[in-house]
Amino acid sequence: MNRPGTVIRFINAAHVIDHMFMLIFPAAVLGMGRDFGLSYGELIGLSLGGFIAFGACSLPAGWLGDRWSRRQMLLLFFVGIGAAAIFTGLCTSVPALVAGLTLVGVFAAIYHPVGTAMLVAHAENRGREIGINGMWGNLGVAFAALLTGFLTARFGWRAAFILPGVVALLLGFWFAWCVKDETPPALAAGAKRIGSGMRVSMPLVFGVLALVTATGGVVFNASTVTYPKLFQERLHDLFAAPETLGVVVSLAYAFGAIAQLLIGRVIDRVSLKLPFVLLTFCQAPLLLAMAWADGWVVILLGAAFMFAVFGQVTVNDSMVANFVAPQWQARVFALRYFVSFGASAAAIPMIAFIEPRQGLTGLYLVMTGFAVLTFGAALVFPKTPAHEAKVVAA
Repeated sequence: MNRPGTVIRFINAAHVIDHMFMLIFPAAVLGMGRDFGLSYGELIGLSLGGFIAFGACSLPAGWLGDRWSRRQMLLLFFVGIGAAAIFTGLCTSVPALVAGLTLVGVFAAIYHPVGTAMLVAHAENRGREIGINGMWGNLGVAFAALLTGFLTARFGWRAAFILPGVVALLLGFWFAWCVKDETPPALAAGAKRIGSGMRVSMPLVFGVLALVTATGGVVFNASTVTYPKLFQERLHDLFAAPETLGVVVSLAYAFGAIAQLLIGRVIDRVSLKLPFVLLTFCQAPLLLAMAWADGWVVILLGAAFMFAVFGQVTVNDSMVANFVAPQWQARVFALRYFVSFGASAAAIPMIAFIEPRQGLTGLYLVMTGFAVLTFGAALVFPKTPAHEAKVVAA
């Protein structure tokens, strides 16, 4: 039997890798134009296949995790995403670059349905562990800008893909050594959830989850992809060097880690609706302000927005953890992330179309509209009793 702490540590490491690898390209793209002879908008468009795969492949990944082996799927994640990143760093043509970025998305799709289900299965205190896990994922977003900026400035953009790829492979071999396969989740259906007797409208719960997953996915991806460009434009010459810009962007991303730690603790003690409404209420005003903000205030607004958007991710995962039976969780998480990352993929052509015509101001105004829809969905989410969501052996 695997020690829960050991499994959770590898799951958290995988979350760092997952988000970091998906955002290496948006940070490295600022230094790739010369090699491929393309503009920022044209290069960003090349990542569309990867973001589509990130969403679409989560469905088969979740099914295989429930029906075959979550441990084997997570091992495939480590090895596959590491190899795909190395391949991308070695690309010399546009078709090869598209193929490499798409492969990164294919293997990155494994983590969320499989890793989150493994986390919920091994966590004693769900809210706390989901919050901590979310923090590590947020740090992966931060590391993408920080590490990519440093490696690109010192060694070139290829190193920004190859060196993290090697680390992912090594972690995969370590995971294979330390974590053994366990009983298939379908046979562990005897788990029950404290607080599962609450009476709520399940169609309403999952309807709200579907809507906020879609709208939130567009806003989340469009913001994280464009933050390096936004900060580069609005901070002018204050942070001209790529590594310095990477530090600033990373600090804004890392601020979201605070939200996930706090929200992870709060959702074990209050109704999910309270943090849900408060976090979504803040998003539209912050996006509206960022549409025209300039100078140092962009850093403050960007950090505050990351706090709100990453806190909401923790609430969304808790919905599935609290309302779905254990043997179905990987598949339902897969469906949630299929919708989320499928919507996220739509952000790429949206950026490529709007940014050259209306600039980042027009793009952030469109994102404000999506944030308003998210807040409206939060308002109709049912108020559930405060509870401690712990897994207990039946």
